[in-house]
Amino acid sequence: MSSHGNNSTLEVLPRNKEKIKKIWKTAGILLAITAVEFLLAFTMERGMLLFAIFIGLTLVKAAYIMMEFMHLKDESKTLFWSIMLPLIFLVWLLIALFKEGAEIFMYRW
Repeated sequence: MSSHGNNSTLEVLPRNKEKIKKIWKTAGILLAITAVEFLLAFTMERGMLLFAIFIGLTLVKAAYIMMEFMHLKDESKTLFWSIMLPLIFLVWLLIALFKEGAEIFMYRW
């Protein structure tokens, strides 16, 4: 029997500076939005305005994550909005259900 030589070597590719820069930019943008959320959480009074700002910033982060990590930035805008529009309606539905549930709870007591 003949033995086959398995000369597997590990090839290290040079770093792609553009990809690393894009990763740090994405992390920086998400960090900045999160820092704004933390700043508002500790400086503003609790209320509907704060909750609306949180929901808005969360939707912005979700859209940015979809564009970057799901690579929807390069796709058609129709595909992007076919994902974002149901998400916006779902958030609206949750808010409406919680508000309605709170009203029913307060009415019974």
